[in-house]
Amino acid sequence: MNNIQILLIATIAIYLVSTIVIGAVFNKKGSGGSSSDFFIGGRKLGPFVTAMSAEASDMSSYLLMGLPGLAYLAGLAEVTWTAIGLAVGTYLNFLIVAKCLRRYTAKIGAITVPEFFNKRYDDKKHRLSMAAALIILIFFVPYTASGFKAVGTLFNSLFGFDYHVSMLIGAAIIVAYTTLGGFLAVSTTDLIQSIFMTVALIVIIFFGIDAAGGLDTVVANAKELPGYLNIFEGYNAATGTASSFKGLTIVSTLAWGLGYFGMPHILLRFMAIRDEKLLTTSRRIASVWVVISMGIAILIGVIGFSLTMNGTIPNLATSSESETVIIKIADVMSKNGVLFAIVAGIILAGILAATMSTADSQLLAAASSVCQDLLKDCFGIQLSQKTAMRLARLTVIIIAVIGVVLAWNPNSSVFRIVSFAWAGFGAAFGPTILLALFWRRSNKNGALAGIVGGAAAIFIWKFLLSPMGGVWGIYELLPGFIIGLVLNVVVSLVTAAPEKGIVEIYDEVHKKA
Repeated sequence: MNNIQILLIATIAIYLVSTIVIGAVFNKKGSGGSSSDFFIGGRKLGPFVTAMSAEASDMSSYLLMGLPGLAYLAGLAEVTWTAIGLAVGTYLNFLIVAKCLRRYTAKIGAITVPEFFNKRYDDKKHRLSMAAALIILIFFVPYTASGFKAVGTLFNSLFGFDYHVSMLIGAAIIVAYTTLGGFLAVSTTDLIQSIFMTVALIVIIFFGIDAAGGLDTVVANAKELPGYLNIFEGYNAATGTASSFKGLTIVSTLAWGLGYFGMPHILLRFMAIRDEKLLTTSRRIASVWVVISMGIAILIGVIGFSLTMNGTIPNLATSSESETVIIKIADVMSKNGVLFAIVAGIILAGILAATMSTADSQLLAAASSVCQDLLKDCFGIQLSQKTAMRLARLTVIIIAVIGVVLAWNPNSSVFRIVSFAWAGFGAAFGPTILLALFWRRSNKNGALAGIVGGAAAIFIWKFLLSPMGGVWGIYELLPGFIIGLVLNVVVSLVTAAPEKGIVEIYDEVHKKA
């Protein structure tokens, strides 16, 4: 191992140790002393932390690996429409959902998404919270696995470290600070991680353009590939020809934005802010950051192609290889002296930050589903505060272990894993959240049908219909969301109207708007 690699590892190690220290500090302050504190930080978040922790936990390794990798391989079409959908979804989620959800959950005393569904509809049989909790576990485990996979890929690609050992170390660190400090530790580290992610994107883009020979060269190289810079075509790397990206394909790709309405780890940030009025500031911060960061990430993928053309980085021919494009650029940067090596270390820490900021939030949301929603609410198991916290931490560890098992294959794609889990949450929870917040006639039967039907639709479309190609090949989130929405509305209308008490609470919440 040479001096540059030692310097890179030292920079990354300092960052990783700092995350554990943050967890220990919040543990000492007592942030894990109660369920409310551990799972939503006692509703104490400020506007900046709310915005940046929501976006950091949302973007994940998808921002620094998935988006650049797809742009590198296939050009602008799919990634551009995906980014537009995500940007619009971010803005609308903060604008439409955030304030009402904060107000509603505070009124009924809900600290998790499944508990919100249960208390919103006064479901005494706890069918809603059980279904929602199970869906969170089903989709968060592979989502978390994608984060662990990214950690293993980083160290394997850059230093030649064993993929599996690297993944295990990264998973252990994420679990350590999550179990120590709970929600406040996770949100604080997410804020720091968003800063690292931003620095990584800005530095890489300037260095990459310079190493490629200038922006004109980057554009000229991209134009050599048919359809690469055309958002209505895209490039097919397998055939070397232009693709077609129009109509229903664009609509289904834009549907990525619908996923925001159902993301438990993002919705928890809305529930945790100390004052709903602060969400206006959070919306502005989050919307600006997400547009700029995704735009830069896509451009890095295009720049990476030029760097391959001039021999600066190797040809990254597969999806799993292309997702290391930022890692390859950082590696080249590190060989330009001590200062550049330190900066490269910060960039690599940014990739870890992107991964960890999502994995920690997902682990926490999954732990809350097991302890708060399944054991306490569904099965009526009463636990002391101390025992509940121990069980929550144990749940985080168990879920992490399962995630590691799923991520054991180093050739899996971060982008594809994330897209499936994103679709699952968007279809199962998105329509239910919107109708629960804004439709007075919605009832528990409709909500249950929407949750179960939306989740089932994702599996059916992904594994049975999508392989048929043609119109069936669209992103499964769009049909899944529509099916979940229709089922919720139809079943609510053909079954009894919600009880008087439920409607009164609904009216009271909206009267304060």
